[in-house]
Amino acid sequence: MRIFKPYRFYEKDEIERLANELLKRMQENPKYTPTYPLDASRVADFLQLAVVWEKIDEDDEELIAARIFPLKRLIEINEDILKLPNGFEASTIAHEIGHWILHIDTDGVDKLLERQETGIQFNLQPFLCRSTNNQKETRSIEWQAQYFASCLLMPRHILKEKRLGRDLTNWHDLYIMKDELGVTISNLTHRLKELGWIHIIPNTGQILLGEAVPSHNKGLLYS
Repeated sequence: MRIFKPYRFYEKDEIERLANELLKRMQENPKYTPTYPLDASRVADFLQLAVVWEKIDEDDEELIAARIFPLKRLIEINEDILKLPNGFEASTIAHEIGHWILHIDTDGVDKLLERQETGIQFNLQPFLCRSTNNQKETRSIEWQAQYFASCLLMPRHILKEKRLGRDLTNWHDLYIMKDELGVTISNLTHRLKELGWIHIIPNTGQILLGEAVPSHNKGLLYS
């Protein structure tokens, strides 16, 4: 039985919808009501996924950032990520949750687990998440998981709240927002650019408001 889904293309709207559906399911359970900055490990716990940080050696190809053991419902993340600045930890866990939702057949996992209870054992290779890869489909899969992570950690309605009274063209304000969201500045600016709320002029650091920014006058949005 195949539990890793065959490659498919996901529209951005579909990925965002799946992330929002997960947040809505959590909202319906008082124990897991999302608060921000979002604790990604609580999202994993809601999905009955364990998260551990371990030293993962490189294989013949490249660095392995994380791997998922579906039949153990286990996400194993390279402990070297803990050495990176604040925000990388949450982003990495959310990224792996994206793989779980988008790329692993969870119904198939449940069926195999039921069969294991009868004494049948399965030896499945883990789902590997690599730091870099030149294969087109692998790059696409990694982008999908990261976009899911961005939607999960920075939903539109939360970004609209955090944007109140802030100037999206001001780096100081963006750094305050990224701290309130528990993400990296790169996570935040990529999300805002994907939404069309800002544009950053290459090699200058200058930020311009995008056409899609949710404001009547394209200026500051005050409560």
